[in-house]
Amino acid sequence: MYIRKMTKPFFSVVIPAYNRKDFLLIAVESVLQQTFSDYELIVIDDGSTDGTKQAMSASREHKKIKYIWQPHSGVSAARNHGLIEAQADFICFLDSDDRFRRDKLQITHSYIKKYQRYKIFHTEEIWYRSGRLLSQKIYHKKPQGWIFKQALKLCCISPSAVTIARAVFEEIGNFDTKLPACEDYDFWLRVALKFPVFLIPEALTIKEGGHIDQQSKKYPAMDTFRIYALEKLLKSQSLSQDQYALTVETLREKCAIYIQGALKRGKTAEIKEYQELLRKFSKVEING
Repeated sequence: MYIRKMTKPFFSVVIPAYNRKDFLLIAVESVLQQTFSDYELIVIDDGSTDGTKQAMSASREHKKIKYIWQPHSGVSAARNHGLIEAQADFICFLDSDDRFRRDKLQITHSYIKKYQRYKIFHTEEIWYRSGRLLSQKIYHKKPQGWIFKQALKLCCISPSAVTIARAVFEEIGNFDTKLPACEDYDFWLRVALKFPVFLIPEALTIKEGGHIDQQSKKYPAMDTFRIYALEKLLKSQSLSQDQYALTVETLREKCAIYIQGALKRGKTAEIKEYQELLRKFSKVEING
């Protein structure tokens, strides 16, 4: 008896979603409209209470979509769950309030085939805020190659613009579930130590900002999460002497900025905590 061999898709597209049913449907449709068809779409519903499950009822019948509900656990846990479910060797992430251009996967596929030594690809983006097109600043310029220094300063890779080989996660691990935000900053720092990044010079992802449930509005003191990521990295014993020095410098800068803000808000306990951390790394000897 002949049994047809099942082949895995080239891409797994993972969308984590929490209480964004209207945005989510647009994101899902942007994947289903792709000109490249060799993919699967995994939607991880992170315990939504806004009717997301009902809104997804029609889309869930689509043969390319795997819809999974989980108790609310945060975006890191949702992305990690998607990674467990993914069948492909290349993973694309898409935030539920963003969308792909129709040729995103087709163009990405062609670059992966052409530049096979790379395991991480990201693209340019088009940004909107409250429906208005945003111009990008010079410091938002997307990096390529070994990007550790750039990744220290700001989160220079957008999850919705990146495609990552499964082998990367096998080497450096998944997203840190202790971080409710800035989990991507922590992840890119670990990535940038081990892998060069290829920039596809086309805007293939459209990002929507300005809505009230964005992470930057939910967590105004975002630098606390970045400081956590930097301190964790310094303890990892995975840095060269130069990388250690750069990381200490960035940690000092972020601690000093946070302390200034905490002084204005009268956060005495937090001031003491970060002053102590600042003192600790002001005295540290860089041994490599």
